[in-house]
Amino acid sequence: MALVRTRNTDVSPCLPLLLQLTFALLFVFCADKAWCIRIPDRVPNTADRPLKTAVFALGCFWRSEAVFGCLNGVVRTTVGYAGGSKINPEYRSLGDHAEAVQVEYDPTVITFKQLLDVFWSSHDPRQVFGQGPDVGNQYRSIIFTNGTEESRLASVSKEREQTKSRSSIVTTQIQQLGTFYPAEPEHQKFELKRHPLLLQLIGNLPEEELERSSLAAKLNGFAAELCPLRIQKQINLKINEIMKKAWPALKDI
Repeated sequence: MALVRTRNTDVSPCLPLLLQLTFALLFVFCADKAWCIRIPDRVPNTADRPLKTAVFALGCFWRSEAVFGCLNGVVRTTVGYAGGSKINPEYRSLGDHAEAVQVEYDPTVITFKQLLDVFWSSHDPRQVFGQGPDVGNQYRSIIFTNGTEESRLASVSKEREQTKSRSSIVTTQIQQLGTFYPAEPEHQKFELKRHPLLLQLIGNLPEEELERSSLAAKLNGFAAELCPLRIQKQINLKINEIMKKAWPALKDI
């Protein structure tokens, strides 16, 4: 059976109109690097607090990355392929892999259990052979685990999810994580890349730096309007603050 991809890649306006107009002015002047505004990328110092990694599959990985990127305690996100046997899968040749997101997080700030809560609330684990309009085995629901404790937490959370309704079965699989294959660069921070003015605001980072940036991960969720409301408002306020500081210079042109 042929797999069907029906993703909507039209850019929808997720930023307030006034903010978009202000960005438009900034974009004109940022053609000259001297006018570019760069927000520092504050990555927590984790030298004494090693990061942990979690991998989830919950449908289209463009959206999945945006869901997790905005969470406090999440340091980096990467989309890729996992759960299958094919060596070096690619977007147009996945084999039996699922689209997945790898989440690097600080366990002193956010726990695996809390990530599981976000996982369950961010997709329909009862849908078979796809998620929403995206149809295909690559969109199946999977929790990948590292070790016995994560497997236990995943199983308990799945049982709890099933008790919410007995009319249908939770189809989510729980698998020991094998190899995670990062996806091609064009799929990383996809939602953020749909808003070039946001990219301009953080200094048009090189692709490799963009992929590993904590700030880019957070703005990716902001661009998709998938941040928790408090964080969405916090980022809006920060951008407005930057715009106010830039406005006097723009006004004098």
